Amino acid sequence: MLTLDVKLGDRSYPVFVGSGLLSGVGGLLGPRLEPTSAVVISDHTVAGLYAKRVVNSLAAAGCKAALLEVAPGESSKSLAVAGQLYDQLSALGVDRQSAIIALGGGVVGDLSGFVAATWLRGLPFVQVPTTLEADIDASVGGKTAVNHPTGKNLIGAFHQPRLVLIDVECLRTLDKRDLHAGLAESIKHAAIRDAGFFAWHRERADLILGGDEDVLAELIQRNCQIKADVVAADEREVGLRAILNYGHTIGHAIEAESQFGLRHGESVALGMVAANHIATERGLLDPDQASQIRELIERLRLPARLPHRLDANALGRRMRHDKKFVAGRMRFVLVDRIGQARIVDDVANAEAADAVAAIQP
Repeated sequence: MLTLDVKLGDRSYPVFVGSGLLSGVGGLLGPRLEPTSAVVISDHTVAGLYAKRVVNSLAAAGCKAALLEVAPGESSKSLAVAGQLYDQLSALGVDRQSAIIALGGGVVGDLSGFVAATWLRGLPFVQVPTTLEADIDASVGGKTAVNHPTGKNLIGAFHQPRLVLIDVECLRTLDKRDLHAGLAESIKHAAIRDAGFFAWHRERADLILGGDEDVLAELIQRNCQIKADVVAADEREVGLRAILNYGHTIGHAIEAESQFGLRHGESVALGMVAANHIATERGLLDPDQASQIRELIERLRLPARLPHRLDANALGRRMRHDKKFVAGRMRFVLVDRIGQARIVDDVANAEAADAVAAIQP
């Protein structure tokens, strides 16, 4: 088992990465939280695969556990579904000694974290991610949110988990498309923060795609360490942490405009290619390095062009409704060179439109 810490003073927490951890959730959670009860929130698909194992582990540790299920997919990340969960928590008599455990991918993690942040002004929260995307990005950092019709993640709160448990065995049941989509966040972290890790991806691409669990465990651990270091330096995203939005300004717009037909990671991959177009046009990023990023994206089975055209004006409107739109300006993260990025807030509408055009089919 690999362990690392997210260092946030008295709100610091451990991240555990290994095989078979679901069966040990109760033993790992108990000494750190000592909850009187726990509520496991999952979606119908993941619950059918893993919930019994988690609930039984909690029961064996003396923690009474209830399971609440939501429908799979982005539609569950809404105030309406959060409201249904509040009703169920009330009916269960959940108090401040109870823990909320998110068992699932990014949607379940974001939704459960938001509910934990807002019910009774904050309940202890545990992340047990089951997708690669959630393992390496969404589970660490304390961002929780639900969507609004005008944009993704517009209603949210910062609420750090008490611990994160990542069982790489869950990736065995993950659809290949979802595995590939999760790799976009790993490319992102390497491109903005660690040139050596970027080279590591290129050297091990075949093993990654083949699902080698030792390689995936290392990939997850290294991503979590990058995320932990950035979050420790800037928990509330007032400076450095914003570099984690590389690929997300256009990516979120693509994801929403496609009616979530494109996965989050697929949209982020497209957003990275588009952001690199801006960076190379400005002379910030060497075209050869932009090509290396694009080649890795494609090698790891992610899109570098949209599968079908999206309305450029609609994408522009969505970008202007994004939470990264500040004081009338679109904020972009641009890579200067592999392993280093900067935040800019002077991207003109025409530049953004050109970047979108560069990824249109």
